Amino acid sequence: MRLCVPIPCFFPCSTTEQFITAIRKSAELGYHTVETYDWRMLNTSAVRSTLADTGVELCSILVMENRLTTPESRDLWLTALKDTCEAAVGMGVRHAITQVGDDTGTSREAQHAAIVETLKAAKPILEYYGVTVMPEPLNIKVNHPGYYLTTAAEAFDIIREVDSPFVKVVYDIYHQQVTEGDIIPTVTQNLDLIAHLHAAGHPGRHELWEGELNYRYIFDAIDRAGYTGACGLEYNPLGDPVDSLKRSMEIYG
Repeated sequence: MRLCVPIPCFFPCSTTEQFITAIRKSAELGYHTVETYDWRMLNTSAVRSTLADTGVELCSILVMENRLTTPESRDLWLTALKDTCEAAVGMGVRHAITQVGDDTGTSREAQHAAIVETLKAAKPILEYYGVTVMPEPLNIKVNHPGYYLTTAAEAFDIIREVDSPFVKVVYDIYHQQVTEGDIIPTVTQNLDLIAHLHAAGHPGRHELWEGELNYRYIFDAIDRAGYTGACGLEYNPLGDPVDSLKRSMEIYG
């Protein structure tokens, strides 16, 4: 498993220059994988050059449209996905996270079907660009009230129904601990459906060593199960962000 720095969690990144500085600082700290969310302000050629110079991988960015629960928004999401894939290829990125949007109040069966059909419609785009899109289950108890996709089981069902090597789950350990727990069996028994991990301490969404989760044990179990992808340290540091990343690398790197 590779530890990954979600740059907006630790460094200001509202300009390309700030983002490049964050890439270089992550490399100095021993991190060779980073991710980000809103990519639209980035100069993709400058970012790609910096990644090549530092040996750092930008492993994922975010699709900047998230309404998959209604067919009426399908074309908007597909257009946003195409734009995201073009930016991804420009920076050497192979994964894009998507949220699925809020519960619309219609039946869950209808919303589930809308998500599946939209992701199926995305197959030609994903195959053309070679980018994997990753729907994300989130918790509604603490952080995302009203969001539709909460359980890993439904997320995995969606991936199976779409049936594409370019559609996988991003599994956030923090969110799923809030929602349902049972972290290690859920991850290790579904590695074929998971392309990326996120992690944070629970409760609080702070450092991994803060809270009830034993991340050394969790990471060891996931490694032994054969996971070779990245895990984004998607938490809000309680202290100095650089010191927090240093300690995370010392403990879990």
